Amino acid sequence: MSKVFQYMKPYTLMIICTIALLTVEAACALILPAYMADIINKGVMPGNIPFIWRTGITMLLITIFSTIVAVTTSYFAARIGTGVAGDLRSAVFRKVLSFSSAEMNRFSSSSLITRTTNDIIQVQLVLIMGMRLLVYAPILGTGGIIRALERDVYMSWIVAVATFVMVACMVALFFVVMPRYKKLQTFIDRLNLVSRENLSGILIVRAFSTQRFEKKRFEEANRDLTNTSLFVDQAFATLTPVILLVLNVTATVIVWVGARRASSFHIEIGDIFAFLQYGMLIIFAFLMVGVMFIYLPRAVVCAGRIKEVLETRSSLQYKADAEIFPEDFKGIVEFRNVTFRYPDSSEDDDNTLEDVSFTAEPGKTTAIIGATGSGKSTIFKLFLRFYDATSGGVYFDNINVKDVRKEALLDKIGYIPQKALLFSGSIRSNLMYSDKTATEERLKDAADTAQAAAFIEAREDGYDSNVAQGGANLSGGQKQRISIARALVKNAPIYLFDDSFSALDLKTDALLRAALKKKTGKSTIVVIAQRISTIMDADHIVVLDNGKVVGQGTHFELMSSCEVYREIAASQLTEKEAGL
Repeated sequence: MSKVFQYMKPYTLMIICTIALLTVEAACALILPAYMADIINKGVMPGNIPFIWRTGITMLLITIFSTIVAVTTSYFAARIGTGVAGDLRSAVFRKVLSFSSAEMNRFSSSSLITRTTNDIIQVQLVLIMGMRLLVYAPILGTGGIIRALERDVYMSWIVAVATFVMVACMVALFFVVMPRYKKLQTFIDRLNLVSRENLSGILIVRAFSTQRFEKKRFEEANRDLTNTSLFVDQAFATLTPVILLVLNVTATVIVWVGARRASSFHIEIGDIFAFLQYGMLIIFAFLMVGVMFIYLPRAVVCAGRIKEVLETRSSLQYKADAEIFPEDFKGIVEFRNVTFRYPDSSEDDDNTLEDVSFTAEPGKTTAIIGATGSGKSTIFKLFLRFYDATSGGVYFDNINVKDVRKEALLDKIGYIPQKALLFSGSIRSNLMYSDKTATEERLKDAADTAQAAAFIEAREDGYDSNVAQGGANLSGGQKQRISIARALVKNAPIYLFDDSFSALDLKTDALLRAALKKKTGKSTIVVIAQRISTIMDADHIVVLDNGKVVGQGTHFELMSSCEVYREIAASQLTEKEAGL
């Protein structure tokens, strides 16, 4: 929880006010039993009706004042709890945005969602309750003990025994439940993961008729969470009858012992009632602490999970004195003897890339091709610095990407991913995602180049047409063309196409490439492709095989010099198409 406390500093003044108000509220609660004793001893016993009225009105005014203070305290506590929770969510979100792919793989997206929502809600709940219970209860308990001793020292053993029994029960319960809470959050992560996979992959589930399997998988995750939750809830359910038993037994013993002492004139009748009320306040104070024991263990676990995210350092560190590119940036991209192994790879695994070297120049198209698993997409991850090379380096205009500011690096790149991901909103908001200052003319020019203008303008709302979550209301080809247009809006000196034409028909593909050549004629174009037909006209082709460069050159050069390239061509093209 120490990390959470750091986020409470901006609310210090409000916390001080809350503690002061809680002290006043507790003082009001401790005063009332004394007035009750006076009513009985000085009003009821002698029959002094005016004294009863005066004291009763005073008690009523104190109660009204105490209620106002309690409402104000609750307001402040809610403001503090929700404020800290909001700050924590912002901090976790910003931290996740700084993560490299290695950290994202380590936590998983489902776990990060749980930590950002459910975990922070648990912490928020404890903060709101804790401001009242963990401050108010000790004041009430301590004050109750002092005032009870003032009434009768002899009967204090009754409250002491009751308090000991309650504390022992709560401590035992804490140690039983705490390990289960750790498992509980893990099971929530698992349930979120299974639900998320089923919702996002519902078409695959139906296509392969695996509803029974997925239902069983969900039921297993749900059963683990349910059983653990039941154990925790049942454990805490035993606390309520125990507390009620202690309260009733304590009240009975106080009345019985008090009656015996009153009969021997050691204590007045009013003092018995006052002691009984103070005893109840003391036990009630420990009861409030007990309620916190129900929520605190889970909040501690959740706070630890939040802390784990906030204290995780990204594996990609940017220098404090990192450079920016000069104004005459050309866009020459070089891989110099790059070797790369994924961080979670075992020692027995081969390197994903091994001694890869090539150069992509401005005004030219460099294509990367190879079999599945040859490391093509990994090259783009190094381009974008989602990972750092294990050895060797990636250079832009002879400057190592490790020495450049993150914003300066990504500002030079227009990236079109293999899977066209669109955000909910409008077509316009998706196109402007790469440049918030883009003019209407730039948007239309980019859409026209990407062969998207026709279907966008055919819609009733045009560029303001709604885009559902993930672009669910668009076809695969439409999403891909909007994704390409989004990158073109940026007018970047370097464009990375990660097999971005796979959802296009051959006619649209040809038109798009012709338009791209005019639009990006001076930019550095790097293309990952599966089809040789789409890269035959590339100025430079890099052939990968098992993470190694086995050939470089033009299509015709590779057909005569690279066996791997010839095999790929033979599997896709006829001899006439291959130019043989």
